[in-house]
Amino acid sequence: MHSKKRKDVFLLVFLVLLLIAINYSFLDKQIENFFEEYETGVVERVIDGDTVVVNKTSVRLLGINSPEKGEIYYTEAKEFLEELVLEKEVKLKFGKEKKDRYNRELRYLFVEEENINKKLVEKGLANFYFPERNDFFYYIEFRKAWKECLEKGESLCEKSLDICAECIELQEFNYKDQEVALQNICGFSCDLKDWTIKDEGRKKFVFPEFLLDSGGIVIINVGEGVDSRDILYWKGEDYVWTESGDSLFLRDAQGKLVLWRSY
Repeated sequence: MHSKKRKDVFLLVFLVLLLIAINYSFLDKQIENFFEEYETGVVERVIDGDTVVVNKTSVRLLGINSPEKGEIYYTEAKEFLEELVLEKEVKLKFGKEKKDRYNRELRYLFVEEENINKKLVEKGLANFYFPERNDFFYYIEFRKAWKECLEKGESLCEKSLDICAECIELQEFNYKDQEVALQNICGFSCDLKDWTIKDEGRKKFVFPEFLLDSGGIVIINVGEGVDSRDILYWKGEDYVWTESGDSLFLRDAQGKLVLWRSY
């Protein structure tokens, strides 16, 4: 009798474990949704590639930075986002930060469980943007999406075809001293006029009329000073790169990517 009861208990446990195994992904998602903070709403307007209006409230998409008006791929980013979310019901998931300094809501946007913020990075219509490296899980995901975008060479990830793109090497990226050193390793001079250096956010340095000689090194220093053939000053900024983590994007005069470094 006791043997039969034990067999029944074992069978019951086995069936329960089997049921859990079969429905694990479903249960996992339900548990995740239960504990996760989020809101829902309908996107009424797309302002640009990383800002929308939901329930009459301006929402800035977390973890990304898309081109500003007048920059390459601004229109493409905005139109792509409109296609994905305009007049659709979305889930707005909270991150570590709830609002930015402009009082905009900060959220990760989802449509039917698809992370829209990440989608923009995958398509090369935004770079990942985690100045404090908050939301570490999303940072890892978005950084991976950016690397995959680089492999495809799409939009913002498109490699420069400028003759000097293979000549300019990053010799130093000193975020503590807010200093960058670039060297021309080719046997001819490179015209860097209108080339740009940018962080993950909105800060951008535009090269003036500047010719980097063969073998020459130029230092870009954040701060005030008098430009020379060896050093250029990134004026108007107290700092550009954060100690907690940031990136450097060097682009040619057409906005195509020459090099990227992150820490």
